[in-house]
Amino acid sequence: MAEQLVLIIDDDTRLRQLLHTYLQRNGFLVSEAANANEAEDLLKYLKPDALIMDVMMPQKNGDILTKELRQKGLTTPILILTARGDTDSRIIGLEAGADDYLPKPFEPKELLLRLNNLLKRRSPQQEIIAFGPYSYNTHTNVLKQNDNIISLTTAEQMLLDILIKNINQDVSREVLAKSLHLDNTRTIDVQIKRLRQKLDTDPNFNYIQTIRGKGYRLISA
Repeated sequence: MAEQLVLIIDDDTRLRQLLHTYLQRNGFLVSEAANANEAEDLLKYLKPDALIMDVMMPQKNGDILTKELRQKGLTTPILILTARGDTDSRIIGLEAGADDYLPKPFEPKELLLRLNNLLKRRSPQQEIIAFGPYSYNTHTNVLKQNDNIISLTTAEQMLLDILIKNINQDVSREVLAKSLHLDNTRTIDVQIKRLRQKLDTDPNFNYIQTIRGKGYRLISA
């Protein structure tokens, strides 16, 4: 089964990093956002399989963000984390559109169990996107050239997943770096170069185009 992407939204840097490491060790791809604004920016490009979101965040709390995302049509499972474990707080979160609610402190194994249960309930939405001789399955994250599977590293898979879900649109280096949890954009350029070596087998045509001063764009033809 393809690795699934989880977006962690929490202003607690230590907890965010601990969850990131734990989920990676259990087979997930992980992106992070420190607040609602960062999460909303990432969700313009990322299509995570689940969100893990803290309630108590500055500027906009998790309940408000959840409600706004649901109003925009987001159907992705949302697991709410909170230090407020009373019934009224839980009801507020569920009414906002959360799928599950886990009070702090919690056992990581319980979070993993709840997350996996949410993902099992979700009906997979498979879509095959074609560009040139390539096809990409957005559910299994499998890239093929004609009938041959192209092996991708985790970083290459995450990059291609973002680019292909925004096909024919510019994606900035900053967004790609943030999505892959990288500190600088130079590493993105290196990863793009490696991905290009697997995609751009035609010397007369580049499927991943560099947009000067902006970032990159994957084109469909």
